[in-house]
Amino acid sequence: MNLKLLAFLSTAGGSALSALWTFPSLLASAFLVAWGAEAAQFLISQGLALAILAWLQTLPEFAVEAVIAWDAGRDPERAHLAIANLTGAIRLLLGLGWPMVYVVFVAAGRKTRSGRPRAIRLEPEHAVEIVGLVPPLLYFAWIVLKQRFTWVDAVVLIGLYLVYLWVLFRNPVRDPDQVGDLPAISRWAYTRRGWRQRAAIGGLFAAGGSLLYATAHPFLESMLAVAALLGFGQFFLVQWVAPFLSEFPEMVSTLGWARRVTRAPMALMNLVSSNINQWTVLAAMIPLVYGYSSLHHHGAWRDFRFDDAQRLEVLLTLLQTGLGVMLLAKMEFDWHDATIILVLWLVQFVRPDMREEVAVAYALWMTILAIGFAVRGKTLLAPKYFWETVRK
Repeated sequence: MNLKLLAFLSTAGGSALSALWTFPSLLASAFLVAWGAEAAQFLISQGLALAILAWLQTLPEFAVEAVIAWDAGRDPERAHLAIANLTGAIRLLLGLGWPMVYVVFVAAGRKTRSGRPRAIRLEPEHAVEIVGLVPPLLYFAWIVLKQRFTWVDAVVLIGLYLVYLWVLFRNPVRDPDQVGDLPAISRWAYTRRGWRQRAAIGGLFAAGGSLLYATAHPFLESMLAVAALLGFGQFFLVQWVAPFLSEFPEMVSTLGWARRVTRAPMALMNLVSSNINQWTVLAAMIPLVYGYSSLHHHGAWRDFRFDDAQRLEVLLTLLQTGLGVMLLAKMEFDWHDATIILVLWLVQFVRPDMREEVAVAYALWMTILAIGFAVRGKTLLAPKYFWETVRK
């Protein structure tokens, strides 16, 4: 089964040895697109720059998901793998990625005068990313309830993403006085005169994106080959190994930002932006590719249908993301938040048979937070800042 999985994921005929050149190439691509995003936030809003960055960084995920969904349309027995890849990518990025940002932030010496770890404090403009997760989560809950994922649902999810981009476009650009905080290459690109400025920034995105596009598949194939040789199962490969490898470039740039107190919020929002991308456009690709593949192989367009196991996977992922939104609603992320998210992710990773128990734990913690918000009577900052942005 592992060899069959490698065959349908393979597009460039890589081998385990190709990691020797693809690994450093991926590192280079991650730094190039990150430098481009840092410079771009002085021309467009930081959120829009991160959205562009998220698109480039999730290209490998889109490629893997498209291949799996196409194969599932030909053989419905593989449909569970399409959901496995989607839910694994989201849960890994949030359950491991968000806490890793905080760990790197604290390891860089970010503590209060009393010696306690500091919280990552978000800026008002970041409320757009936090609130932007809510509509696709609510709509996906409806999809799970009706147990069918259709092309209409795909159009709605893509529409929600376009609305999110429109709101990001309304955010102001960064103050030019902060250019001095940029890395040398980002500063060099931004300080070019006239058309050379946009050419330099666009060149960083283009060079990094092209290198990522050329490298991602061989790197993914080589690592999957190694994982298969080590005896990992097919479902485990698709749900955890493939997403980990496809998200590797994103984590490189993100953890680089997490080391700096002024960039730690940007690091966290980079991951949140990718989560929005995953819940909307990446998810929308499943019924579209699956339906077209069914039409191609069987002569009829088919809607993607959830069985009980797939519904549980999606429900668990919805609850995890919902908890993440509630934790960020106060516009900061501290050691307590990071610990909760990491521990619950580790439990489901180490004990896959405890998915239902972990789902209940997510729901209970969300309830506790909701009661706490109500008892304290404090205004949630994320919705407040979001509406201020929309009304501008």
